[in-house]
Amino acid sequence: MPRIQIELPEQLPFRVELPLYLSHLNAAGHLDNALLLTLVSETRARFFKALGYKESDVEGVGVILADAAVQYRSEAFHGETMVVTMGVDDFNKYGCDLPWRMSDRDSGREIACGKSGIVFFNYQTRRIAPLPAAFRQRALAYAAAS
Repeated sequence: MPRIQIELPEQLPFRVELPLYLSHLNAAGHLDNALLLTLVSETRARFFKALGYKESDVEGVGVILADAAVQYRSEAFHGETMVVTMGVDDFNKYGCDLPWRMSDRDSGREIACGKSGIVFFNYQTRRIAPLPAAFRQRALAYAAAS
């Protein structure tokens, strides 16, 4: 079975540092694969905040995760600080991709990379909503300024 291959854009302008706690580890003593995604979710929430939004209110609509793809590269351990970078690309009528990379701050070792596909969602009508033009403009302006 072929493995997922993710091609990231050259620029991932948003950057956050997240420490690994004991609660992030699995029985093998390294970062749990599912909990890695919680770090990506935290990064996404902070990215939206940097753009002036909450995930629950982006120009009057919310954001939901449509899909996620991950390539695990190496282990990460308690006490290490992850640098997670994120960007935005592949805009479509209802959403976009949020490509990301996670590395150990001190060694530079790549831990994982991936893409989170999001769609915009109107929680009042319970239906997907068109991608807000203002969000696209802000995201592109943020990337250009970085």
